Amino acid sequence: QCDPGQATKYLYELLYNDPIKIILMPGCSSVSTLVAEAARMWNLIVLSYGSSSPALSNRQRFPTFFRTHPSATLHNPTRVQLFKKWGWTKIATIQQTTEVFTSRVKEAGLEITFRQSFFSDPAAPVRNLKRQDARIIVGLFYETEARKVFCEVYKEKLYGKKYVWFLIGWYADNWFRIKDPAINCTEAEMAEAVEGHVTTEIVMLNPENTRSISNMTSQEFIEKLQKRLGKNPEETGGFQEAPLAYDAIWALALALNKTSAELVKKGLRLEDFNYNNKNITDEIYRALNSSAFEGVSGHVVFDASGSRMAWTLIEQLQGGVYKKIGYYDSTKDNLSWYNNDKWIGGTPPADYTKVITTFRFLSQKLFISVSVLASLGILLAIICLAFNIYNGHVRYIQNSQPYLNNMTAVGCTLALAAVFPLGLDGYHIGPGLFPFVCQARLWLLGLGFSLAYGSMFTKIWWVHTVFTKKEEKKEKRKTLEPWKLYATVGLLVGLDVVTLFIWQIVDPLHRTIEEFTKEEPKTDTDVSILPQLEHCSSTKMNTWLGIFYGFKGLLLLLGIFLAYETKSVSTEKINDHRAVGMAIYNVAVLCLITAPVTMILSSQQDAAFAFASLAVVFSSYITLVVLFVPKMRRLITRGEWQSEQQDTMKTGSSTNNNEEEKSRLLEKENRELEKIIAEKEERVSELRQQLQDRQQLRSRRRSSNPSREADNHFAPGLGAAPAPAPFYQPSLPLVRCLVSEQADKLGRGNCDGSRVHLLYK
Repeated sequence: QCDPGQATKYLYELLYNDPIKIILMPGCSSVSTLVAEAARMWNLIVLSYGSSSPALSNRQRFPTFFRTHPSATLHNPTRVQLFKKWGWTKIATIQQTTEVFTSRVKEAGLEITFRQSFFSDPAAPVRNLKRQDARIIVGLFYETEARKVFCEVYKEKLYGKKYVWFLIGWYADNWFRIKDPAINCTEAEMAEAVEGHVTTEIVMLNPENTRSISNMTSQEFIEKLQKRLGKNPEETGGFQEAPLAYDAIWALALALNKTSAELVKKGLRLEDFNYNNKNITDEIYRALNSSAFEGVSGHVVFDASGSRMAWTLIEQLQGGVYKKIGYYDSTKDNLSWYNNDKWIGGTPPADYTKVITTFRFLSQKLFISVSVLASLGILLAIICLAFNIYNGHVRYIQNSQPYLNNMTAVGCTLALAAVFPLGLDGYHIGPGLFPFVCQARLWLLGLGFSLAYGSMFTKIWWVHTVFTKKEEKKEKRKTLEPWKLYATVGLLVGLDVVTLFIWQIVDPLHRTIEEFTKEEPKTDTDVSILPQLEHCSSTKMNTWLGIFYGFKGLLLLLGIFLAYETKSVSTEKINDHRAVGMAIYNVAVLCLITAPVTMILSSQQDAAFAFASLAVVFSSYITLVVLFVPKMRRLITRGEWQSEQQDTMKTGSSTNNNEEEKSRLLEKENRELEKIIAEKEERVSELRQQLQDRQQLRSRRRSSNPSREADNHFAPGLGAAPAPAPFYQPSLPLVRCLVSEQADKLGRGNCDGSRVHLLYK
């Protein structure tokens, strides 16, 4: 019953009950392991007919063990030969008991890609095999567990033309049709799941019709056995091992005969054996170890570990019936093949899903279309630049700061040129050139933005700084100094150059690969496609992008604010600042939308390229059209490049910026003087009224007190003066003091009576 507990009980009874036993013959591996390990303590030889466990080949642990059933390790060389024949190198295993299959396949250059083991429930291991895409699977378990395994195999669809199962061949031929309450699959489902599997089985019946040492052929032996059983052999447990058991009896009989002859020479008999007599045990051991005869199971011979050496039968389940497809002789490394193997898919499946790597390249139609737009944009920028340089002497062009406009045109050219490396990928260049393309993208976009947007930002910044002061602070306006504008643009470009240079040195951009989910084509079940996409990246990519985008984003937002603040300002020093503001609006909106969108769509090469490149193209086109086309139109329609005088007449602008500034200062001074005159006039009126009141008061006093006139303290010479004069003259210092106070404000040194008259006039 293959129960080690029962075997222990029977072993105890056999050893401690007469007669003395000279040899033990267990059946299955679990019992043989127990009996063989204990037998050496009683100097007993153990001969098994049904044990295949590889562990029993250990001579140190089982020194007196022999078996006519070959070791399960004999399956492994056969499996290895089949793997080589069908071109398989990746194998998965699911087992119930320990095997040495792993070490053997390593020696053969094969690879165990996945191992699963279970004790009683194989559901989870089978699911894991499915998840790991196991194709060639070796199952190592007993018959009852095999039914459980293949019921789960059916549920997980781990069978069919993509899979091959290898099983042990000593199951009953109808093992998958036997009703088992432990599973919930029907016979038809089990038959569908096991179809096409391959078994390796030790040859237990001599395939050749030759007579054995018992004078019977293998077929005659089977016929006699079936007559003795009287029932269907497939329903008889151990029927397949019957030839091995029969040959085991013959091996024992021959060994005892040989031992008896050897013992006679030493004056001993087999009857003299007891559990302490190691000499007789050694003789039996030598006799068994040298056994060699033809049995009904084939040629019987034992190797150094006491295991039977035999052929291996290879069978395949075809249409629910096992068919012999070959034999393998491990002693001669000879594979005999019948070429009658059949496969559900027509050919042996692949041992793994072949992964074909494919790169997702940019759509060439999209790349060509955008490249044409970028090329036309570069041509437009060159035309605008040439126009601006050629007409640089025209005053209308001079008042628009032509050098800043030239920088804008150059910046747009660089930004448009960046479209070409943005569209280059593995379709056009190799991996070695990819880092240079990455650097070209970064430098062209960075410098192009700094030149184009930086020059416009500098204009709008100056206009805001000078012309948005409060009315009382307008006197602090400064004259326009071009070198400061150029220095501002140079500062912005310099910051970009330093940042990009540090980035390139510290953490340069390189080629990285993004892998996507595998795709399975409908036509080929053994192939999956692994899409990949090339990116320009660096170790601290997010950090660098945060610095770069943060700085540029602040400039864009500040540019929008300044453009809004100066929308109503009018100045002849930068006569195109409104157009600059409009260009800043468009560039800022496009950039602020495109930057995050392209980061989100980075895994979609067409969409990301379309957003980024079209944003560059449209912003460049808008900038060039808004800044340069109105100038071209004005000069062409009015012919203003022909005459400097004509330009002055039509525009009505001043002939010199310095004269305009002087005129503005004179107007300011005139307004201040008018204000001071109005204040003095009002004050003089008040003083005159006070003098008249005082004069009237004194006249009344003189008429009421005539004696007071004699005591008058005025000088005699002043008495002859007209009436108003004596009263007006004493107040003259007061007027002079007031006038002097205001004159000091104007920076004037003298203050006398005549000055009052002047101011009044």
